[in-house]
Amino acid sequence: MTAQLAYPQMKEAFRRFAEAEPHPKGELEHTNAFTLLVAVALSAQATDAGVNKATRGLFPIADTPEKMLALGLEELTDRIKTIGLFRQKAKNVIRLSQILVEDFGGEVPSSRAALMRLPGVGRKTANVVLNIWFHYPAQAVDTHIFRLGNRTGLCPGKDVEAVERAIEDNVPVEYQTHAHHWMILHGRYICTARKPRCADCLIRDLCQFDEKTD
Repeated sequence: MTAQLAYPQMKEAFRRFAEAEPHPKGELEHTNAFTLLVAVALSAQATDAGVNKATRGLFPIADTPEKMLALGLEELTDRIKTIGLFRQKAKNVIRLSQILVEDFGGEVPSSRAALMRLPGVGRKTANVVLNIWFHYPAQAVDTHIFRLGNRTGLCPGKDVEAVERAIEDNVPVEYQTHAHHWMILHGRYICTARKPRCADCLIRDLCQFDEKTD
C-alpha cells in the first residue's frame, strides 16, 4: 500500500486544489435536504448525470417526504426507471419518506446515525448529506477517492473506512470541508482509473504513483 504523504506535501496538495477550485460543488442536482438525500440514494451504482436526468421531472412535484408519499411507489418507480436498481431504490425512497414523516417531523436529520437508519442510506450517503447540506466536514469515500487516495498517497487505506479516517487524520483542518469534493472531481476527471491524465495533474510532483503517464 502506498505510504501516506508527509504533512507539508499534504498541505501543498490541498492548497493547490483550493486555489484551482475555491468552492467545489457536488454534481447531483437538488433543491433542499430531502431532494439531496434522495438524489444521493439514487446515485448508488449510477452516474450523477443519469440521476439528474431522472430527477429533473421528479423533484418539481415531490420535493418533500409528504409529496413523495403522495406520489406513490408505482409513479415513483416509473419516473426513475432509467436508473440502475430502480425498483429497489423506489421502495427505499418511499420507506425513508415514511420514516422521515413518522419519526423526524418530515425533516432530514443532521445526525449520521439517524441518517443511516433510513433504507438505502449507508455511511457514504449520510456523509454526503452532512457535508453538502449541513456543511459538516464529513468525508464521503467513493471509488474515485479510494483509487486516488491509494494511488497518490493522499489518503491510503485498505478499505473505504480506512481511507475516510486517513482524510480526517491527515488533511489540514482548513481544507476538511471541501476535501472529498476536490478528491472526487480529481479522481473523476484527472486521476482516472485506466489511464490517469498525469500531464494535467495539479499534484503530479507530489504524487507517489510510479507509473505516471506523459
